[in-house]
Amino acid sequence: MNTKEISKKTIDDFSKQWLRYRDNNGFYGSLKLFKDIISPLLRIEELKGLDVCEIGSGTGRIAKMLLDLGVKSVIAIEPSDSYYVLVENLKDYKNVKFVKGDGSSVSQFRDLDIIFSIGVIHHIPEPEIVIKEAYKALKKEGRIFIWVYAKEGNEKYLKFIEPLRKITTKLPHFLLVLIVEVLYWFSLIYGKMIKIFRLPLSDYFLNVFNNMSPSKKRLIIYDQLNPLYAKYYTEEELIKLLSKCGFKNIKTHHRHNYSWSAIATK
Repeated sequence: MNTKEISKKTIDDFSKQWLRYRDNNGFYGSLKLFKDIISPLLRIEELKGLDVCEIGSGTGRIAKMLLDLGVKSVIAIEPSDSYYVLVENLKDYKNVKFVKGDGSSVSQFRDLDIIFSIGVIHHIPEPEIVIKEAYKALKKEGRIFIWVYAKEGNEKYLKFIEPLRKITTKLPHFLLVLIVEVLYWFSLIYGKMIKIFRLPLSDYFLNVFNNMSPSKKRLIIYDQLNPLYAKYYTEEELIKLLSKCGFKNIKTHHRHNYSWSAIATK
């Protein structure tokens, strides 16, 4: 497959995923989780009254968090068919604009205060295109906040998940669900073991995964196995991506030793 085909297949994978898993209930869609995602690089108090955009809104989980925090407006961009779920989930909000398009659609807007892309950039084969367009859409001194999978801290996990994904990305939904169910029960055992032993992904399980409802734990596992393209970034790669696209004052945070958050200024 070439890059365009990989990108299209990945978007199609998310279309099928989010049309099946439509809600954002519990800890999964909570402001407590959002604060955990953006800390310590950004404070929720800074967002009130800002014009913001989210690249890759999925079913509206992060966009709803932003709206509930009192931002002035949200532009929610989503390329997959989950766009229709996004619109339904946020239908009661007035200060949100929906855009069905890929990340490059952001450049049709100007003077945005901050652009978010949480859990999306690592699924884009050519992220520079999106980051450069985001740069254009920001006002002077505007900021971008992105969250991606980290390579650091996931070395042992990747030895397990990468060979498995070579199989699961090709499976029909019903077979993938069976694998998810097996891994779900294993994750429950693992989630109890890390309370006693220091194991890989302990910080993530203690602070994030163990707080999820059973349905959202299954969704997280499904999300790891479903999309065709997923990249685990080193800190150096993430900084290089942002700086190459013109951003400055880049700050990173190794969140729970399994992911990278980054904020940068135009």
